[in-house]
Amino acid sequence: MLQNPSAPTSLYATADLTTWINTARGQVAGEAECCRLIAPISTVIGKRNYNFSDINIGTPSATGIQGVIHVRRITYNVGAGQKMIWSRGWEYFDLFFLNNPVPQNGPPSEWSQYFQGASGQAIGGAAGVATGGFYLDPPPDLIYTLNCDCVCYPLALAADSDPEVIPYLWTDAVPYFSAYLALLSAQTSARQADAERMFGYYTTFVERARRFSNPSVLRGQYQQSPDPTKANKLGLQKASPNG
Repeated sequence: MLQNPSAPTSLYATADLTTWINTARGQVAGEAECCRLIAPISTVIGKRNYNFSDINIGTPSATGIQGVIHVRRITYNVGAGQKMIWSRGWEYFDLFFLNNPVPQNGPPSEWSQYFQGASGQAIGGAAGVATGGFYLDPPPDLIYTLNCDCVCYPLALAADSDPEVIPYLWTDAVPYFSAYLALLSAQTSARQADAERMFGYYTTFVERARRFSNPSVLRGQYQQSPDPTKANKLGLQKASPNG
């Protein structure tokens, strides 16, 4: 893709190529939401806010997961089963639940994400600030085990034995985004045009992977699926077979 000669001089250093590949893997994981994990976190009595970095995602070298991007749903364990904690938009949650001068502790029934960002360390990078997190209401009256349905980002690949958590067919999109980043670094008009072409291929492969991964029955109910009623909403009509 890069037309990268090995001699007499390589245009791209191996270390840079590795960085671009791992950056591309993070972008694919974020856009496709294809790295999922149900991971636990324990509440603290009376504490409302929790960080993504406190969610137990296991050992990255074993799971292939570096951290959490966002949480989709939360339940907590009750007996042998689970109970849903309902998700709310932040403004609604702030007005109807945090707007209470005398909160009473109890089993959590509502939650909302407020803090933006991932759980800390970037792929292959230094440890960063753990900015992502959420609030609960009411403040827990006991120590509950929350089960968080997490969208995650992968551990950096450094050796052939490292686990690849991004599922096939999304892995097919990674080379195109990697090439896009590499071509952008060349800073010439021809390479810039090539970069945009590679980004177009990347977008196509991500869309194809989503389409292939959704089941044939009710495929529109899954994330990132095209709206099947979009044409009707826009007032568009199919062309008549008679022209």
